[in-house]
Amino acid sequence: MYGGDEVSAIVLDLGSHTCKAGYAGEDAPKAVFPSVVGAIDQMEVDNSTNGEQNSAVDSKTAVKDSERKGKRKLYVGSQSLGFRRDNMEVLSPIKDGVVVDWDIVDSIWDHAFRTVELMFEKYNVPALFLAKNAVLTSFASGRATALVVDCGGGSTTIAPVHDGYVLQKAVTSCPIGGEYLTDCLLKSLESKGIVIKPRYSFKRKETRPGDFQAVDVEFPNTTESYRLYSQRVIASDIKECVCRAPDTPYDEASYSNIPMTPYELPDGQLVDLVFHAAALFIRQNKTISGIESFAEVAPNFHGLPQMVIDSINRCDVDIRRDLYSSILLAGGTASMQQLKERLEKDLLEESPQNARVKVLASGNSMERRFSVWIGGSILASLGSFQQMWFSKSEYEEHGASYVQRKCP
Repeated sequence: MYGGDEVSAIVLDLGSHTCKAGYAGEDAPKAVFPSVVGAIDQMEVDNSTNGEQNSAVDSKTAVKDSERKGKRKLYVGSQSLGFRRDNMEVLSPIKDGVVVDWDIVDSIWDHAFRTVELMFEKYNVPALFLAKNAVLTSFASGRATALVVDCGGGSTTIAPVHDGYVLQKAVTSCPIGGEYLTDCLLKSLESKGIVIKPRYSFKRKETRPGDFQAVDVEFPNTTESYRLYSQRVIASDIKECVCRAPDTPYDEASYSNIPMTPYELPDGQLVDLVFHAAALFIRQNKTISGIESFAEVAPNFHGLPQMVIDSINRCDVDIRRDLYSSILLAGGTASMQQLKERLEKDLLEESPQNARVKVLASGNSMERRFSVWIGGSILASLGSFQQMWFSKSEYEEHGASYVQRKCP
């Protein structure tokens, strides 16, 4: 038996782009760090150790951020990934929403437990509960029935939730998410002749008081994956600053007249940019110049509004009206400017006349980004939560498959 006042639950949300961890009952996660890790083949560690001794990283995580897993040495966390190392590849444990490398996940969870200052004897937890993202998002909004539009890093997923349960038959998803938009931005910059220099690849030298010049620094043993990761960190920041949902359907001529937004790159280069997430709203048989791979990435994607309508149409007629009036936006990509307004506008035009369309999104972008974690924090802090979880004694008695009954 576990008394409600004696329980201190940890909430973990491992996304395709970011991992969030913290205590149940709090407003935001204590630890937020990339879901990718740096990996160095163990054969090469001895040669690079001396160079790593001089890195200035936080004293509490400098040693703990690296874990030996088989023949690899893994580096987890923003600080560890921010330090360039020879021959370090950047790897992701998740592909198309599915975990493909549990060793990397193991190291990420190790890092998460350390950051919130709570250690277990190798995950010897007394109980656990697995919940679906869409349910937690609806829980965070205080709704038992809603249509959750989760725009994450690796994909966009539409999931209807009815009375606290996900209707699996109506879930739709596509591989168009924040990472794809970052790729589009990089291609757009490349087409304009703008090169993003990773922070490690230059030093700013003062030529005269107040005037600096970027001087290139060569690191021949830097892997291509780490160079690309460092560029994408900068591109993601650009995207968050200048990206917005388009007001109208994509038209190259009209988009060319939109005012530019200035942005200063880390090397001091000042660029004027305009970037719209037109890929999220592209219609069938439409193409976007400079994005040749769109049809290959999502051949059956006809725009976010159509995904929403398709998902609702797969549900029972009795609940469609409720779903149209409770469309919840969640995920990091959902924080972009004008996304709520554009989605609601398109749905009003394309939905049945008797439908009362209402797209709901928190005014706080951080709450949109962490909505899944916040829902888990609320759920795990309830006094009744102890009756829901999957205890260690149940695991020992019934086996791992019993988790499907306890955590539907």
